[in-house]
Amino acid sequence: MNRWLLPEDIADVLPAQARKVEMLRRSILDLYQSYGYELVSPPILEFLDSLLTGTGSDLNLQTFKLVDQLSGRTLGLRADITPQVARIDAHLLNRAGVTRLCYAGSVAHARTPLGSSSREQLQLGAEIYGSANWEADFEAITLLLKTLETAGLKKVYLDLSHAAIVTGILGDQLLDKDAIESLYGLLQSKDRPRLQQWSACLPASVAKALLTLTELNGPCSDVLAEAKKNLPKHAAIDQALTDLERIVLALKATTGLELSIDLADLRGYQYHSGVMFAAYVDGLPQPIARGGRYDQVGQAFGRARPATGFSLDLLTLSSLSPIQVRKPAILAPWLQDAALEKTIADLRSRGEVVIQVFAGESVEAAEYECDRELVKQGDSWEIRKK
Repeated sequence: MNRWLLPEDIADVLPAQARKVEMLRRSILDLYQSYGYELVSPPILEFLDSLLTGTGSDLNLQTFKLVDQLSGRTLGLRADITPQVARIDAHLLNRAGVTRLCYAGSVAHARTPLGSSSREQLQLGAEIYGSANWEADFEAITLLLKTLETAGLKKVYLDLSHAAIVTGILGDQLLDKDAIESLYGLLQSKDRPRLQQWSACLPASVAKALLTLTELNGPCSDVLAEAKKNLPKHAAIDQALTDLERIVLALKATTGLELSIDLADLRGYQYHSGVMFAAYVDGLPQPIARGGRYDQVGQAFGRARPATGFSLDLLTLSSLSPIQVRKPAILAPWLQDAALEKTIADLRSRGEVVIQVFAGESVEAAEYECDRELVKQGDSWEIRKK
């Protein structure tokens, strides 16, 4: 076996792309800082029981596991940073008021995620803790849109949903874990014949409402009107529709993006508890980012605390970004010349890239375009276009 081969669906990030990823990371984290978000950096390894607290079985299947030789306990190589940030908020910061946190770090998946070509991602996200108001969800969505704008993605489609609607429909129905997973799978695929068969044992009103969900997708105003008319009256459902309506009105007043609602799109239901959203862009069949409210995660860490936020893969974002990062550079000779050294130092202090080369040497660099050179004019060094 060749020593330089990497595992399946694991890849190096080469110079030009790596520079672009880093540029976007810095720009986006600076954007989050301007909104008051504080940067955290959780460890890539944790005890497995802590890493998976409050999450669903999907994350468990995606997590690499190994034994800690010091403690003998099972460790997990994180597949998602969001639960780690929730742990930091709940136990390490332990604040009473609203806390805004952001992060950027590598995650690894035991299996290649659907729609992805890599098992390693650079996850970037932002979370708001301590606010149960719909305005917090609106801020998270707004920040996501600003993130995509920073990356140069202009055409964005946003799809909204709400996890509490199914909870309200089921009411006091007692369903085991397997039944719940089957239900959400059928809703997600909008498989009406099998959903009708699955719900035959439930009260007729509940079965009808679940089938109705598979048809509640499309333009926001139409879906909300149909949902108010056809879904059962329940406090959780009424509040969910009110929250969605407020967010839709606020987004329409401040943005020009295309909005839709799909009340059967409930991916991530294992820990989402309220408004859910997914952003789509041209050139990518799956969402570029997902987010929503996940109040139960804090409760799983022993401290009930409202939470909402989003995350995305920065490597995917970089591959779709039209921003060009190839930087102009100046060539300079390798000489023991005090005037040359001073000129180079001055240029670099002003942000210029200066690459020194030996006589007869050529420069091959994907990041840089060597369009100028330093040449000696009398006693000084001047920049000349190549």
